[in-house]
Amino acid sequence: MLSRMHLFSDWQILELVFKFLLLIVPLLIAVAYVTLAERKIMGAIQRRKGPNVVGTFGLLQPLADGLKLFVKETVIPANANTYLFILAPMLTFILSLIGWVAIPFTNGSCYTDINLGILYLFAISSLGVYGIVIAGWASNSKYAFMGALRSAAQMISYEISIGFILINIILCVGSLNLSLIVESQKDVWFCFTLFPIFLMFYISILAETNRHPFDLPEAEAELVAGYNVEYSSMAFALFFLGEYSNMIIMSTFCTLLFLGGWLPLFNFLSFIPGIFWLASKIIFFLILFIWIRAAFPRYRYDQLMRLGWKVYLPLSLSAVFLCSGLIATFGLFITW
Repeated sequence: MLSRMHLFSDWQILELVFKFLLLIVPLLIAVAYVTLAERKIMGAIQRRKGPNVVGTFGLLQPLADGLKLFVKETVIPANANTYLFILAPMLTFILSLIGWVAIPFTNGSCYTDINLGILYLFAISSLGVYGIVIAGWASNSKYAFMGALRSAAQMISYEISIGFILINIILCVGSLNLSLIVESQKDVWFCFTLFPIFLMFYISILAETNRHPFDLPEAEAELVAGYNVEYSSMAFALFFLGEYSNMIIMSTFCTLLFLGGWLPLFNFLSFIPGIFWLASKIIFFLILFIWIRAAFPRYRYDQLMRLGWKVYLPLSLSAVFLCSGLIATFGLFITW
């Protein structure tokens, strides 16, 4: 009996490892090719070719970049805190991966379907600032420390607005479960009924992921790459992978909350698999990330903070009062 129980537990562990690899390996491949897509799309916007030498149409360029970073020497500054210096990129990368366990890809297809899915993802995204702050402090560099301080202030500022925006979704659905939020959009997507909130949320996740035009923590012209200026080889690669993984998970989060997740826009298109719709919407948001980087100039830091505290915070708080007032007055949910 004991040997059978031991064998069963081993099989359970193998099954969990297999499911984890089935989730993580495609994600890492997607992250690698998002970097290639960014360079190609920005090249097209700027009327140049982008990577086109390594492999057909440059398709092997991400693998060549990864190999180059893997074989380079890891340089640790003499006065840096060695343990925290090494821990910071690992923490950033791990946090960017564990958020995916609560993401539903289709109805019933989820690594773990928890009832507090929104709260879990919000908590994981909030923890991401620790890796950046630790990296900036442990590097013992003024540029890195300034980038870490900027990132902490920026992420905390915009997380408040994101929190109020999520409250609107919770009020409309009555649940924090991501699968139920998607199913509640079977008649109409939230991007239509809550369009101003949808715009605020997408701009806020640009700031939350430190992407252009809100990439102040790593402003090349001011901070010489900011918090990761002292990093090289695989330590830098982990920061790089973490940033693009956060882009993908935030695009997925936005898709689930506002674009109906795996649901088609029209019911007569329901014969197409749900995973296709989810992937198409995520790719749309990722292309929007890249287009914004190529089209818009970087904000000044005071403009960034003014936008977060004086514009988005009052608007998102007003939206909460408006949605809750409508629901309390008419006694029904906005979407039902």
